[in-house]
Amino acid sequence: MKIAGTVSLMMLLAAAPGLGFSAESDADRWNLKDLYATPAEWDKDAVKLEQQLQTLATCSGHLTDSVKRFKTCLDLNAEVLKRSNRLAVYASQTNDEDTGLAPGQDLKQRAETLSSRLDEASSFFNPEILQLGRSKVDSFLLKDKSLAIHRHPLDDILRTAAHTLDRKGEALIAQFGMATDAASAVFSTLSAADMPWPTVKLSDGSEVRLDQTGYEKYRALNNRADRKLVFDAFWAKWKEFERTYGVSLYQQLRRDAVYARVRRYPDSLTWVLDANKLPRSIYDTMVQQANANLPTLHRYFRLRARMLGLSELRYYDVYSPLLSSDLKYPIAVSTQLMLDAVKPLGEDYVRALELGTRSRWMDVHPRPRKRSGAYMNGAAYDVHPYLLLNHNDDYESVSTLAHEWGHAMHSYLANKAQPFITADYPTFTAEIASTTNEVLLLDHMLKTARNDDERLLYLGSQLENLRGTFFKQAMFADFEREVHARVDKGDSLTGEAITKIYGDILKRYHGDQDGVVKVDDLYTIEWAYVPHFYNRFYVFQYATSIAAGNMFATQILQGTPGARERYLNILASVEI
Repeated sequence: MKIAGTVSLMMLLAAAPGLGFSAESDADRWNLKDLYATPAEWDKDAVKLEQQLQTLATCSGHLTDSVKRFKTCLDLNAEVLKRSNRLAVYASQTNDEDTGLAPGQDLKQRAETLSSRLDEASSFFNPEILQLGRSKVDSFLLKDKSLAIHRHPLDDILRTAAHTLDRKGEALIAQFGMATDAASAVFSTLSAADMPWPTVKLSDGSEVRLDQTGYEKYRALNNRADRKLVFDAFWAKWKEFERTYGVSLYQQLRRDAVYARVRRYPDSLTWVLDANKLPRSIYDTMVQQANANLPTLHRYFRLRARMLGLSELRYYDVYSPLLSSDLKYPIAVSTQLMLDAVKPLGEDYVRALELGTRSRWMDVHPRPRKRSGAYMNGAAYDVHPYLLLNHNDDYESVSTLAHEWGHAMHSYLANKAQPFITADYPTFTAEIASTTNEVLLLDHMLKTARNDDERLLYLGSQLENLRGTFFKQAMFADFEREVHARVDKGDSLTGEAITKIYGDILKRYHGDQDGVVKVDDLYTIEWAYVPHFYNRFYVFQYATSIAAGNMFATQILQGTPGARERYLNILASVEI
């Protein structure tokens, strides 16, 4: 079944005068001058940070001399961290615009060095606060009410007393921070800038380049032979670098295992979860329930095979849309659809979101050597969030836009409502804002669809979203738990061994042995492609958050009294 036509661009632009996006316009590139007008201004602020680090060092050994001294040092530490974050955002965004340019790489490395020096300079804080003790800290809080903004981070320090080293130990760990990010840096450079991407000729005679953005676009082609061609060429290229990516990921796993031992945790997973006070049972239960409900996923795959008219579903068929469509969603159209979809969140929310879309907070279109994928960086507290996209003008791009702006509005609201020291939010709740926006978008698209075929297109996309956000992320989490556990025990892992572990899990989730989805061995190199594995135990939170996001969106759309206010207060982290 095919849906012909295009979304009415003129109609949407008429409803949104002033958006003014075009594929080649500066309006589609983020404006880093909001951070620093020139690189020289960045240099100047970096010097200011260096000076503040020297002042911060004078707090060492004197942090608890008096309430006044205690507050002065805590406030200075917060100010230094805020400045470091701003420097890092500018450096990171500059590098991601073109990962192949040396100046951007240099700037990012300088920012990382400054961040490591900050860690080293502030390493005395936790041991000295622990030495002070909870009762003394509480007495300081009573004597100076302005210290209240530091209560939560102080509680976190006191809570983790058993996992904090003495001053020398903490300083040593901080120093090693400069030498322990190599694995992630190698992965980022190799996968984004140095991979020799293949080019293939499709059935229509066109030649396409299969970098990461190209793969994400062409893996969903309607022609099955083209999909297989794309999969075979793309994953064969990653397979050539299996050994290198294996070394890179193994070094990341070893680093995490060492830090967990140094911090006196039984394993890497417990260490990472404890940062947000999460019990391990949450992670284990999520993976267990995902496996228990694989029959539901397999039922969906069988339905997909029937709708595609296939007797056997292959792994290269899982991204093909259930209904083919010529509908295009340029960024102006996508933006207006998103703005319309989030109206249930209220005028203030929509106004703030529209301001961001008009003010060059995002870098929209794919370019050679630009970082792939999509993300939001909200660490520049005094400025605004920045969003990286690789918009392909398809409906998935619309959904991604709504997802990342959900993150951006979360940071915007939290930064607006709170002081810097408490404005950050845990990853465990971060994905709730993004998935809620996706549900609101789906509701809007279903209500405004012109016919049942178009509604089926959006419903099919939502089914894929549930597969990708719950089951696929749970599969990734299953894999992460397994490889981390092996390295925690002291096992060595080669790229080939990692491929075997991932392949077994990939095939189990897709019912390969039961004839649900056939997964070719070549495609089991997919683990090497996933950047989230260098951000330890991150992906499971997509699965937990999609459940929470659906709950909030349903309550808001149903008009449940107080639902919208509760949700927005959660984003702002305002007590209710």
